[in-house]
Amino acid sequence: MLRASRSYDQKVFPSKAVARQHFLDARRLRSRAEGLLASAQQVLPDVHRIALYVSRGPEPQTGALIDWLLATDREVLLPILYADNDLGWGIAPGAADLVPGRLGLSEPPTDLGSDAIATADLVICPAVAVTHDGVRLGRGGGSYDRALARVRPDTPVWAAVYDTEIVDALPNDPHDQPVDAALTPNRLIPLRGSRDD
Repeated sequence: MLRASRSYDQKVFPSKAVARQHFLDARRLRSRAEGLLASAQQVLPDVHRIALYVSRGPEPQTGALIDWLLATDREVLLPILYADNDLGWGIAPGAADLVPGRLGLSEPPTDLGSDAIATADLVICPAVAVTHDGVRLGRGGGSYDRALARVRPDTPVWAAVYDTEIVDALPNDPHDQPVDAALTPNRLIPLRGSRDD
């Protein structure tokens, strides 16, 4: 089963919902969630403001990465989920100062608005899976597709996934926003078909 999860093609996933459920089920079976700090430390470019997110459950963990970024005098933008599922952004004050948000999310206390993501020098976004061509599969609410459409064209966008969630093909729609690389707990993988190609 592990081998198959690395080489699925479009025929195996007839819809985003089927693909999403497959990868979420596989995450729930993981023995532990792994962090992104070690791999990010090795590849992070010299940037000042990073848009990131607070991980939950079996997602690749971002807590230690956020703490390290703040400790190295970088600014971290974290999302604020609006009632219409769009995302606003606020500067992370530190993990202890986050406030409860919608759907159990932890959010910064001050909202800079939805366009604040355009001020980021690097965006690391959540994903359920990505393809080698830069197609990102999210959780289905459309929040990140809207947010990523506001990112400056020269700003790299990395999707945080596990190595087994990088596949050959996924169902996608015209409004889906591409990503430039996959950041896993082990490495950064440039994706073909990304905006830099």
